[in-house]
Amino acid sequence: MKNADYQMIFCIVNAGYSQVVMEAAKEAGARGGTVIHGRGTANREAEDIFHIVIQPDKEILMILVKKDVKDDVLTALNQAGGLSTAGQGIAFSMPVDRVIGIS
Repeated sequence: MKNADYQMIFCIVNAGYSQVVMEAAKEAGARGGTVIHGRGTANREAEDIFHIVIQPDKEILMILVKKDVKDDVLTALNQAGGLSTAGQGIAFSMPVDRVIGIS
């Protein structure tokens, strides 16, 4: 695959929200993803700045998407699980250097 064809989206949400967020990503054009359990390390200052209670247990979604649907998927992730929702998630994308195993 050409180097610029894919982007990796990472979405970090409170535990229990990955299924809702993944469904939104699929509706926006993602084909699937991988969920990893994690633990946040934000401090009290972050809670004061964002005016939210930070739950330490997190779920990290890794979603490989074609570049042309990246913005739609990121928008869907934000609407379904962004900071203004109970999922209190953040999402970002990174370019993918090489992809194998995908048709």
